[in-house]
Amino acid sequence: MMKHLLQHDIDYMKELTHTRRSFFNTAASGLGGVALAGMLQQDGLLRASPASMAINPLAPRGGHFPAKAKNCIFIFMAGAPSHIDLFDPKPKLNELHGQALPESMTENVRFAFIQKESAKLMGSKRRFEKHGKVGMDFSDLTPHLATCADEILMVRSMHTEQFNHHPGQLMMQCGRGTFGLPTMGSWITYGLGSESQNLPGYVVLTSGRGSSGGATLWQSGFLPSTYAGVLFREKGEPVLNLSNPDGLPPQLQRAGLDALRDVNQERYEIMRDPEIASRIANYELAYRMQMAAPELIDLSKESARTLEAYGVNRKDPPNGGRGKSGNTAESFSRNCLLARRLVERGVRFVNLIYASWDHHSNLDQELTYNATVVDQPIAALIKDLKDRGLLDETMVVWGTEFGRTPLGENRNGRPDVTGRDHHPFSFTMLMAGGGIQGGRVYGQTDEIGWGIEDKPVHINDLHATMLERFGIEHTDLTYRFQGRDFRLTDVGGRVVHDWLA
Repeated sequence: MMKHLLQHDIDYMKELTHTRRSFFNTAASGLGGVALAGMLQQDGLLRASPASMAINPLAPRGGHFPAKAKNCIFIFMAGAPSHIDLFDPKPKLNELHGQALPESMTENVRFAFIQKESAKLMGSKRRFEKHGKVGMDFSDLTPHLATCADEILMVRSMHTEQFNHHPGQLMMQCGRGTFGLPTMGSWITYGLGSESQNLPGYVVLTSGRGSSGGATLWQSGFLPSTYAGVLFREKGEPVLNLSNPDGLPPQLQRAGLDALRDVNQERYEIMRDPEIASRIANYELAYRMQMAAPELIDLSKESARTLEAYGVNRKDPPNGGRGKSGNTAESFSRNCLLARRLVERGVRFVNLIYASWDHHSNLDQELTYNATVVDQPIAALIKDLKDRGLLDETMVVWGTEFGRTPLGENRNGRPDVTGRDHHPFSFTMLMAGGGIQGGRVYGQTDEIGWGIEDKPVHINDLHATMLERFGIEHTDLTYRFQGRDFRLTDVGGRVVHDWLA
């Protein structure tokens, strides 16, 4: 009885659909209009045919000029690690420990928590050593990353306007500290599509307790939803509700998708809404992902040596505090290995988010925990990409929303506070691969790590340079929304040519 019922349902669904050949023949005049509009909006950036983009909005396409990078793994350390305890040693700060800053330095400065009147400088307990050919400084908390010094560009002169977490995280991900904007992963996949046929062009992996920005850090904003980040889990079902319900045969699911596609096509012909094209593309991608995603997270074919290098089976270190959620070390290690597997499979942009580094107190214990969690697997990722010949075309970025003050916390009624406050005036980021010149330190902060003395770099400059390595002129990657041409770099941004390999 069930067999006959299912066959009846399948036959009925087929009657509602056009043939696949019919869909391909009408795509150029129907959904292909979405792609054509995109081509006009971007002044020639998108070079795929309208028909191919209608069938797959993530079809790979060329940029404005030859690219050095094909993929990006953006490792976002949400919560703001302390640059002066990890990458930017300040002996003078240690000498001045316990002293107050001149009032002129803090007069017009806003802090999140520090009471300016009684604030005192706080030195670092970390030990620094020089590594690599250039003598790059790493603290004792990052011994594995230090072994990658010759592959790393260390930028010590980053700065931003935002001094609170959520706006700061939006600034780093979207180019402005406001809601509703596309993230950099969305912009890059919008401009270039993806090499992957069976996985999203933009994948998000999270570890730790969660960032302040949450899902706003991988949104597509006003771009079609096809270009939003897709959140993957490192265990179990990769994407919630991806699998078919029990009792639903594949042929019935396929017939249902065909019917939905045709209904949406007819609706598009009336409304000309690009989001309808995204809806069709998302349904089709989800169908293909049902086979590809489980294989992606299955690490059984990885060698024992690789699993050990990433630290996939290691125990969680003690004193987790703000960074801990379950076995965070195992989770982050798996995510780093999954990031490599994703770019191997053609995924354009992987956003690997770990939180939280918001160390207003317990700095020494909790910074040690977080650094121990991330140090080994990130170094393993860089080395693994290099060994496999992928680093030259895969840009790896270690970044955050801002830095930490050289002043210690001193909140009223909290004498036990032993951390650092938010600091937008200077912080450090790391980059490797993807056409970026490694083995170099760029920029310089002052003797206490407060401000920038040489080669300041704004977040919009970072984004402009990243896009350049992907073959994109950042001022030409635009999307018209509500009467204005928007772009990732807003109204600023400059390419930092000194970074380019």
